[in-house]
Amino acid sequence: MDFDIGMSMEEYKGLTEIILQMMFVSGETAEPSPETTTMIEEIVHTQVVEMLKRSTALATRRGSRSISTNDLFFLIRHDKAKLSRLVTFLSWKDVRKTAKDSDDKGGDAADIGGDDPLGGADPGAGGGGPVVGDTGKKNKRTKVTLPWDISSYFSEQVPEREDEEDEDEEEMNEATIQRLKTADERTKNMTKEEYVHYSECRQASFTFRKAKRFREWAGFHLYTDSKPNDDIVDILGFLTFEIVQTLTEEALQVKAEEEVNKNRTGEADAQSKKRKRETGLFGEQEEGRTPIGPKHIQEAFRRLQVKPIPGRNRVWMGGPRSLQRTELRLI
Repeated sequence: MDFDIGMSMEEYKGLTEIILQMMFVSGETAEPSPETTTMIEEIVHTQVVEMLKRSTALATRRGSRSISTNDLFFLIRHDKAKLSRLVTFLSWKDVRKTAKDSDDKGGDAADIGGDDPLGGADPGAGGGGPVVGDTGKKNKRTKVTLPWDISSYFSEQVPEREDEEDEDEEEMNEATIQRLKTADERTKNMTKEEYVHYSECRQASFTFRKAKRFREWAGFHLYTDSKPNDDIVDILGFLTFEIVQTLTEEALQVKAEEEVNKNRTGEADAQSKKRKRETGLFGEQEEGRTPIGPKHIQEAFRRLQVKPIPGRNRVWMGGPRSLQRTELRLI
């Protein structure tokens, strides 16, 4: 597939494998066709371009030539759970960066805690670890302030309480717990080797160590005059994973409903009705097991486009509704 702008899938090496890994983590255990991965790639590319266009428009209204993280925050402000996950992601990213910088300057790795956001301290391991109090101070997450928070209007900030948790975090925790439950169901029967592969797939990213290729693929130079900073690229990498995951989960639901309808109308294969045995996630594929296809992705995308957004009210501006042009909705 060739784009008029940016890089093609073939030029962006490994993109198909990245999408397959993300789909696998999202529940698709079969092997999707190239047409399916191509369609997902087109949707992701369109969404990234739309985010760049809207962010640039917001930056222009602010009188700036470069987009900021606040512009991207504003685009997903209605999805409180996703926004809260993104804020948490950026907070821990800052902790890891601080730890890495301290390591590079010759700091004590034990005091910093390396890549472990908790500082590597094991409360039950006895001596030999860093002091928990010191670790908490050095590795405390940086609070990301949203532009519409009242606290952002003041130079002096009220100290946070350790037990403080806002409504957005509670909503994020509910969504996270549900995803963890789903992941637990998928992985509880895995062997060690299978789980290692699953863990590697969870780290799939469009941007990690591929920032330059990602910028070329998305066509950044066509939508923004300045080079985006690392935080912008990381946020887009986070959101692209969310797009693939949401599309895959919705497509799996579409496929499941389709199979139920076939069973009700008697159109299902006799062999497929006999497939009731339990198999491991990496076991031999059940006979007749088919992956999600382009039609499932299309229907999933259509549903996500018309799905009501919590906290956002639609206003009728007059005229026939069928003639009104609807904007592309961000997934």
